[in-house]
Amino acid sequence: VQLQASGGGLVQAGGSLRLSCAASGRTFSTYHMGWFRQAPGKEREFVAVASWSGASTSYADSVKGRFTISRDNAKNTVFLQMNSLKPEDAAVYYCAASFLFTTVPSNFNSWGQGTQVTVSS
Repeated sequence: VQLQASGGGLVQAGGSLRLSCAASGRTFSTYHMGWFRQAPGKEREFVAVASWSGASTSYADSVKGRFTISRDNAKNTVFLQMNSLKPEDAAVYYCAASFLFTTVPSNFNSWGQGTQVTVSS
């Protein structure tokens, strides 16, 4: 599956952004979908994952209660709603697809190109 992330931008602390990740192919609904982020000089870190149906989700502790992952299988799209953004949320955000419901980056088979999120204080 090929993935295209979008929706990043510049936002003030406390603001919101909604990231989207559009997938090509007819197998999107068979994948669990995740969001990861990578800040300069840091390793890529898990943010959120949704099961193939969207019924199960998991979040990093740092974003729990502020971010929401969801998906629309009819539109082959997964979303990340980010509220109450903090400067430490600034990073390049990547969407990824996996056959496993996992938080481990190496278990994801396909990756989008990333979208930049900048949060001003």
